[in-house]
Amino acid sequence: MSDAAETPGAPEAAPEPTPAERTAAAVGPWATATEAYDLLTVDVPAEHWTEALTAARDVLGLAFLDWLSAVDDLDRGFAVCAHLAAVGGPGGVRRLLLRTRVPREKASLPSAVGVYAGAAWHERETLEMFGIEFPGHPYPATLLLPDGFEGHPLRKDFVLAARVAKDWPGAKEPGEAADHGGPARRKMQPAGVPDPNEWGPLKGTLPPVAERPARGAARAGAAAGAERPRRARSAEAGSVGQAEAPPVRADRPRRTRSVGEGSVSQAAEPVEPTEAPRRTARTQSADAPWHAPVPAHDGQPEPGRPEPGQPEPERPEPEQPGQPEPERPEPEQPGRPTEQPEQPTEQQDGDGA
Repeated sequence: MSDAAETPGAPEAAPEPTPAERTAAAVGPWATATEAYDLLTVDVPAEHWTEALTAARDVLGLAFLDWLSAVDDLDRGFAVCAHLAAVGGPGGVRRLLLRTRVPREKASLPSAVGVYAGAAWHERETLEMFGIEFPGHPYPATLLLPDGFEGHPLRKDFVLAARVAKDWPGAKEPGEAADHGGPARRKMQPAGVPDPNEWGPLKGTLPPVAERPARGAARAGAAAGAERPRRARSAEAGSVGQAEAPPVRADRPRRTRSVGEGSVSQAAEPVEPTEAPRRTARTQSADAPWHAPVPAHDGQPEPGRPEPGQPEPERPEPEQPGQPEPERPEPEQPGRPTEQPEQPTEQQDGDGA
């Protein structure tokens, strides 16, 4: 062993710096670094903002500005962040988040256009949305908002005027329906929406919202009436209105019967055999051809039945007493010539008398 190791009180070797500490030392002695979620963040004072951007570009080789924006931390001011990257080099893309903080009142930060020319567009947007000024910007003109717009929309204290002029499109609260006649409950306004009776075009014109009485007050009013003692009953005892069932007598044991046997009071009656219903003959219709079949061979039809395709002869009506009998035509006899009416012969021209 060496003499230095044997000597008591010898100084220990300093630990190796972490990648975050080496990055912060490369940016500047006033920088601090933390790493979370695979992203290295370096915090620098506002007065060293331009110097830190230059060191990140020249020393660390982060020549690409991805974006620049801010975060509203209310009482802590605004946190201005610049996301830098190194592309095209070995080992993939290296990223770094450079962050600084400015006060809420008269927020101002030197422009980064001299270091990263692409920061011009982002600084114009941050000026409109957060109200942070960037001295040294070559053209701080309006980018997104219309001319004459008042306020900065991405600040957390910015009033959403659209929510004052128009009702919240979410679910209705109890009492807000048009057909509800009861008192409305106090509406819960989302973040950034003030009371329309305190701010906006309807300021001071709306009636106050009716408040529901507290539960304690309602109980106090009920207690002011007649005292009604509450009877405590167990779950086994049931409610007061439930009548107690009479106990089962020991001398009359309960008889168990199946569903098919029925109850005890049902007497067994003899079942009489029922005759099967007789089937009635179907009425035959003259319109159906299968009710009047025709033989396949040529033969004389039966007397009294019409030939197929001929209408059925009319049947004489029954005779009534007191009326003369109608004349019936004589049936023709075979071989007897029928008398034909004489037809007048036409006189031919020249054959007259």
